[in-house]
Amino acid sequence: MRRLTHNIMKTLQGRLDLASINTATLGHREPLHVSVDRIARAGFGGIAPWRHEVEATDVKQIARQIRSHGLTVTGYCRSTYLPALTKAEFTANIESNKAALRDAAELGARCFVMVVGGVPPGSRDLDAARRQVGEGIAELLESARQLNVPLALEPLHPMYAANRSVLNTIAQALALCDVADPQQTGMLGIAIDIYHCWWDPSLHASIALAGEAGRILAYHVSDWLHNTTDLLLDRGMMGDGVVDLPNLRRRVECAGYDGMTEVEIFSSENWWRRDIDEVLIKCAERLETVC
Repeated sequence: MRRLTHNIMKTLQGRLDLASINTATLGHREPLHVSVDRIARAGFGGIAPWRHEVEATDVKQIARQIRSHGLTVTGYCRSTYLPALTKAEFTANIESNKAALRDAAELGARCFVMVVGGVPPGSRDLDAARRQVGEGIAELLESARQLNVPLALEPLHPMYAANRSVLNTIAQALALCDVADPQQTGMLGIAIDIYHCWWDPSLHASIALAGEAGRILAYHVSDWLHNTTDLLLDRGMMGDGVVDLPNLRRRVECAGYDGMTEVEIFSSENWWRRDIDEVLIKCAERLETVC
């Protein structure tokens, strides 16, 4: 089913209510309830919490706090990796994700972000790992429907294929979606994280196809630094790297995405060492000027 697209990109100037902060951006240095208050006080409209933060507290209480601030939970991060060496381990991974989906529903999350996992330690069978991902998504989709929490497959940069994700391009993710959810029900789609996909020669075509299928569930921004020193923990603040952020957001929104722009920065030697309010101020400034 072809989805309608549009040609207007939303302005973020003076509209932090259209932006979300993934709590990883703050370095997980404070309890989640403190981060919720900070993000709301800074004027952002959304938050994307991580499981270890939620699971360390009372999910119902955190959900009430988030609602009291009027924040949108743009995504719940993230899934337990799916591939495993044994059937028992695979089943345990599925059950772990079902439990996380229940928390995502309690939080009112717009989607459950699926980082699907790499090749299991002890294996060299990439094809088998990818088959398990397909099987796992198909199995989780029924729980997602029951809980009304869409699954957002997040392709990761190919450098993570060994240990974090065997799903590495939007085209791959869309193919998996078409197999598991051919009716395009809205319960299975993708999270576009520019850090992971900005390099893809097929990116623009893939974004357009994702939009036509109504599959874009989340949009994450940071920047790729010209001289990245750590492939996991040295993401750049928007505007400090090489990514054409306005062009990519224009393409995502013109493809039909109407959700928030979510900032997700892993930066152990820079932004995670700075004052947290300073980080939020800088995120706001860059969202309004370079995104």
